[in-house]
Amino acid sequence: MSTICVFGSSSERIDRAYLDSAEHLGESLAKRKIKLIFGAGKYGVMGAVSRGVLRGGGEMTGVCPRFFIEHEVLMDYAEIVFTENMRERKAYMEDNSDAFIICAGGIGTFEEFFEVLTLKQLGRHQKPIVIYNYKGYYTPMLQMMETAIRDRFMAEDTDTLYSVAETEEEVFAQLADYKAFDYNKYGRK
Repeated sequence: MSTICVFGSSSERIDRAYLDSAEHLGESLAKRKIKLIFGAGKYGVMGAVSRGVLRGGGEMTGVCPRFFIEHEVLMDYAEIVFTENMRERKAYMEDNSDAFIICAGGIGTFEEFFEVLTLKQLGRHQKPIVIYNYKGYYTPMLQMMETAIRDRFMAEDTDTLYSVAETEEEVFAQLADYKAFDYNKYGRK
């Protein structure tokens, strides 16, 4: 894998441990010579991951809609790809990444995760999706998804479309061990 997209929070109000963990993840990406693609934000988990990549001497591309320029939320140390809207932003990140790491985040991160999960479920990509469940952040969401599987709102093998890592070491081990496979919700019995 040469390029990984990391989704995560843009909030600075979160527990510092999440930011430190994200910064270390960025350093680890750089150490492994993996290019980061991310949402171009300078705050929160997004900013922390990019600072880690920068400190590690790695490469990164930030992707954001032009309307973010007026909010002064972009960092000034990465290549930036501007899009016209959020849909184009996600499409660029999805198309130009070999894998996805889902770090702690809010509405935007949830939406990004569920979009790449839906696309994988529909057979539109075979890329690994790793939920980095640092400090158990995603445990309630994972429980909700288990309920959806139990109550047959989701296929019982939906959980094969992503993996869950509790530590950074597990994130990279799962990425290294990943084997692509065909899956199409509509081609299943």
